[in-house]
Amino acid sequence: MSTFLDRVFGRVRLDGVMAFVAPALAVVFALLVTSVVLLIAGHAPVDAFTTLVEYGAQPRVLVLLVNLGTTYFLAAVAVAIGFRMNLFNIGVDGQYRLAALIAASVGGAGLVPGALNIVLVVLVAMLVGALWASIAAVLKATRGVSEVISTIMLNAIATGLTGWLLTADRLGVLNGNAIGTPPIPEDAHMPGMALIPGTPMKINGFLIVAIIVGIGYAVLLNRTRFGFNLRATGQSEPAAVASGVNVKRMVITAMVISGAAAGLIGMPELLGSSFEYSLNFPTGLGFTGIAIALLGRNNAVGMALGALLWAFLDSSSDALQLMDISKELVDIMKGVIVLSVIIAYELVHRYQVVAAQRRVSHELAAPAEKEGAAA
Repeated sequence: MSTFLDRVFGRVRLDGVMAFVAPALAVVFALLVTSVVLLIAGHAPVDAFTTLVEYGAQPRVLVLLVNLGTTYFLAAVAVAIGFRMNLFNIGVDGQYRLAALIAASVGGAGLVPGALNIVLVVLVAMLVGALWASIAAVLKATRGVSEVISTIMLNAIATGLTGWLLTADRLGVLNGNAIGTPPIPEDAHMPGMALIPGTPMKINGFLIVAIIVGIGYAVLLNRTRFGFNLRATGQSEPAAVASGVNVKRMVITAMVISGAAAGLIGMPELLGSSFEYSLNFPTGLGFTGIAIALLGRNNAVGMALGALLWAFLDSSSDALQLMDISKELVDIMKGVIVLSVIIAYELVHRYQVVAAQRRVSHELAAPAEKEGAAA
């Protein structure tokens, strides 16, 4: 019995270690490639990386890092819900922007006071995100339309729709030459938290919501029947069907939940910073979520670390200009990290498969060796 437990826990420890090896290798490889680019451009890699770290350690930048990381993590969770079922919800970008616009309009109307308005804005955003994602879900379940194609097209439609709605005669309000939704009343602003000394800037209160979302994501996928069915469908749809899983229902449910999570992406900015939806509202966060979900391997802790890494690179990139280095170097590093992490995960996966095959062959050969010795 003890030997069996040793094998089981040994395997768990090995899988846990290997899960961190891949992203670590990717980051190291990205640093090497970036160093080569810096040397070609005539800059010292050590000086550049030291400047990044020193700049990122400032209290003001740390606050910015956490706030950016909160948004990035929510984007990664929205993408990862579909990824765990082999659904590629590329439409997260359009879902969160349309959701933020409608939610900002509802919040700016001041239909309910104070904290109730915050709750209303969040619920409206999740509802709009879920409804927009359900279009691709229904097309996938009833007509077999690829969710990749439909969500990309829905992104374009959402972009046009938000532009059409954000006009002075519809949901927008002119403020000089700028246009945006009516500002959300001050009593409905998400309160910040002064967690980092040395700066008056505050951590966005949506950090708590992001932590709750991360815990809920981990519990839902790893500790519930729905999560098991979702993961089983993603690994082998025929096997899931044979075990009684309604795949069409799972597709719709997973996409709707992913869309609802996407609705949360714009909330830290809307309720904690801008308090309105305007032409300056952040875009492209859905695609950032895809990169972070890949980096974190759809694991809640892995995505949190990936979100902080992405936020660190974004918030510290301005320091490179002090050394006459282009900020685009950070984009090169990001691209190399995503590319190399995919390769690293594949190498680690192949290693695990070979290790499992060897372990099984040793276990099967053991009884035969004992019988030969007894004879």
